[in-house]
Amino acid sequence: MMKSLKMLLCAVLLCASAAASAHRFHAGIADVSFNARTGSTEIVHTYMAHDIDALLANMYGRQFDLTEPDDQEVLRKYIDSRFWVLGQDKTRLRVRWVGVSADAERVTVYQEIEKTPLWKAGAIHNAVLVDFLPDQVNTVNLNDGNAVRSLTFDRANPDQATR
Repeated sequence: MMKSLKMLLCAVLLCASAAASAHRFHAGIADVSFNARTGSTEIVHTYMAHDIDALLANMYGRQFDLTEPDDQEVLRKYIDSRFWVLGQDKTRLRVRWVGVSADAERVTVYQEIEKTPLWKAGAIHNAVLVDFLPDQVNTVNLNDGNAVRSLTFDRANPDQATR
């Protein structure tokens, strides 16, 4: 009996420590690239599902199902208020929401800047999740077709020039 209790306690502690170490950092990645076929700049964001779930639950006091259009709309409004692209003239370019997909591990958001080449972007603002997770770091990979440049965003640096 005592041996079984010790083994159970060890198993519980092992699971607890694995869960605690499984999510030590908070990061998001956005890939921004020009699609020559459509003439549009495409943006694909990827965030940890746990972070998005916790953010939305904290903001609205309920669980969200990102397969539901109403819940997707809440996420869209959040992303739109914290991620934007400025043109070289410092005006916001129209970033259109294309959609979202989610699974147990990640949330992927699809956006585009229609009929606009990437070179027209002058700066990016990316403060997604930094208001909720102080150690959140977002990386934006800019792919102009010839090379990929990476920009890093965090609470102290939400704005970066694209050139």
